[in-house]
Amino acid sequence: MRARLAALLAAAIPAVVSAQHRDIILATTTSTRDAGLLDSLLPLFERQTGYHVKVIAIGSGQALEMGRRGDADVVLAHAPEAERALTDSGYFVCRRLVMHNEFLIVGPPQDPAGVRGLSDAVTAFKRIAERRAPFVSRGDKSGTHQRELSLWQKGRISLPPPGGWYMESGQGMGATLQLASEKSAYTLTDDATYLTWQAKLTLGVMTQGDSLLYNVYHVLELNPRNAPGINVEGGRALADFFVAPDTQRRISEFGKARFGRRLFVPDAGKPDP
Repeated sequence: MRARLAALLAAAIPAVVSAQHRDIILATTTSTRDAGLLDSLLPLFERQTGYHVKVIAIGSGQALEMGRRGDADVVLAHAPEAERALTDSGYFVCRRLVMHNEFLIVGPPQDPAGVRGLSDAVTAFKRIAERRAPFVSRGDKSGTHQRELSLWQKGRISLPPPGGWYMESGQGMGATLQLASEKSAYTLTDDATYLTWQAKLTLGVMTQGDSLLYNVYHVLELNPRNAPGINVEGGRALADFFVAPDTQRRISEFGKARFGRRLFVPDAGKPDP
């Protein structure tokens, strides 16, 4: 009887493991979720492969940390400096360019800082700080937050503790835009999320077109030596999917029907900026 039970358990274990490895944990930035891109792409991947993708949408810094710890199977992020550092340290074995869009400085119609029409992001940030115009930061170590901090730094601006004109939402891009709209404040956002939420906001585009506002996304595969429990095959399959020609075509088309323009520019196979 015991021998038969042992045999049944042994037969069941591979089935359980196989079922578990049909699940993929994707750690990614909130902008890919809030803009609706993942809702457009992932059902196709799941139909094609039989995998099920669980999306953890957080700031890029947190997503990369999940990957470093082995708490995700694959990461899609837009924090190039942090990505390179972790890849060079051996936490990721493959980092591939997927797409880009643009950061924007958006703000209230009255534009108290006088930054509307500027193409110089650092000058815009200086004016906001000098006039103590309300500004809402993500404050969450996301790729957007890291880019914001780099712009303050380039302008040699010392930020005050959050609570006065400088506020932190501690939330994703959609929620941060909503808070900035409620507070008649400026914020830094990716253009895809802004366009998706624009109808619900009182914020307009103030500053765009600066090369410092270029926003690039990479997909990163984890090093199984640092994370032996991850779904290596599933993570690689999803990473391959993001850079596949058909997916890149879909990324190029995403947003055109609703906004008359694409929200992301596909970049797979191009030189990494």
